[in-house]
Parts: sequence; structure tokens; C-alpha cells
Amino acid sequence: MQLSNKIKSITIGSFDGIHVGHQALIDQAEALVVIERNGGYLTPGYRRSNYIEKPCFFYHFEKIYKLSAKAFVEKLCTDFPQLETIVVGYDFEFGHKKEGNRALLKELFHGEVVVVDEVKVDDISVHSRTIKSYLKEGKIDLVTRLLGRAFTLEGEVVLGQGLGKKELVPTINLNIYEYQLPKNGVYVTRTKIKGEWLESVSFVGVRETTDGAFAIESYALNRELEEIRGKVTIEFLEFIRENKKFNGLKELKNQINLDITYTQNYFKETK
Repeated sequence: MQLSNKIKSITIGSFDGIHVGHQALIDQAEALVVIERNGGYLTPGYRRSNYIEKPCFFYHFEKIYKLSAKAFVEKLCTDFPQLETIVVGYDFEFGHKKEGNRALLKELFHGEVVVVDEVKVDDISVHSRTIKSYLKEGKIDLVTRLLGRAFTLEGEVVLGQGLGKKELVPTINLNIYEYQLPKNGVYVTRTKIKGEWLESVSFVGVRETTDGAFAIESYALNRELEEIRGKVTIEFLEFIRENKKFNGLKELKNQINLDITYTQNYFKETK
């Protein structure tokens, strides 16, 4: 028997970020129906499942957005034949052109509909779009509180300029797509390499002083790394400074050393 045939309660949404508001819904359901769109995510695709221990069933928006509210509910009942309970947020909308709301859902679905009230943190209403706006502003402390965890990026290691190892500090360069990126600048981070979390300082932005290319780079503190391949995860802990252009490599290296000292002090103070 397929897993979906056993599910009796679901919660529906995009669940981008699996933030503390989402957790209030997830706690009351056996499984998630994730409405998947294209790009600009806090947590793209399957990565949502990294933060929960319940099954996720993905509906791609492009394949369902033309369904009427009634047809959407019928699809849910077909896909989950034992369905008894649907859990949604207070602002839930569904169906073509968002014709359905929680009141219509209660009319169309013959089981129980549980509506979860607005969730606030420090009097801020928790929404993915709000978290994204804070992320773009570099307000990492707020992002962390609303997510209920640190914001992370996962990417594939790519070759950099080779300049860091020769003239500056050796960094890991990442190719990252689908994610909503944080504000350009330098951050206190932790970087997961080969299953181990390492204290690090990371850069997001255009390399103004060197080749003018956009890059995401991470330097691991107190660790000489061998040549790295595959996937690496960066966890953002604090914004250090804005990106800027320096007058040559010497001035840039001096600033990088200051960033490293700041990061070392951060970890000393938080241990």
C-alpha cells in the first residue's frame, strides 16, 4: 500500500523555510502537501524535509494552478483516500485565482478542517516573504528567530580564481541556485564539509577588488582543508559588514584578517 493511502491528516502550503509558523501547522498533521513553485526559496524542494520528520508530498504549482477550488479538494481526497483532517493557516487560499479560502474549504471537504491562528515572534507576523525581506537586509538575527533555526545554503563546490590560496586566504567557492540569497557582504558562518560543521567566515557578493564576478565563498577557521568536491552547506549566524572595493590586495587581505578575528571572537563568546 502506498504511503499516501494511509495518511489521515495533512497540512497544505508552500512551507518555504519550514519556519516557526509552519511548525504550528506541521505539529497537527501526519504529512505535508507542499505547493512547489520555481526558485527564490529559503528551502528549495526536497530540502524542506531536512527540517521535519514527516512525509512530504509535492504538488507543482504549474500543474495545479488551473484547478478550481472544488477540483483541488477532489484531488486531495483522491490522492489521500483515508483523509479525515486538513490543517491550514488563518490566511489559507487555494484554487484557480485563489477563489477558495478556509470557509469554502470547510464547505467542500467533508472531514475536519483545523485552522491555525497567526503566529508571531517579537510581535512580528511570521511569513516566508517577511523572512526573505529581512534576509535581503542582512538582518540575520531576525531571520534566525523567525525560522527557529539558522538560515542555510547548500551548493556544489566549484573552482575559484585560485587567488585566495596564493594571495589572500584559501576559500571554498560554491555554485548555488534556487535559493533566495542573503544581502551581499561578509558573515559569521558555520560550514558543513564532509559531514563536519566547521567555524567559518563567508562572503556573498561581487568580488569588487579582483575579477568583478559574483561569488559565494567560505573560509574555514583553524583548519587546512584538502581539495574539496561535492556538496557543502553554509549556516549564517551574523552579518559582519557590507561588501566594498579595496585599493589592492594588501588592503583586502588586511580586512579579511579583521573579519577572521571578528569571527573568532564571535565563537569564543558564544561557547
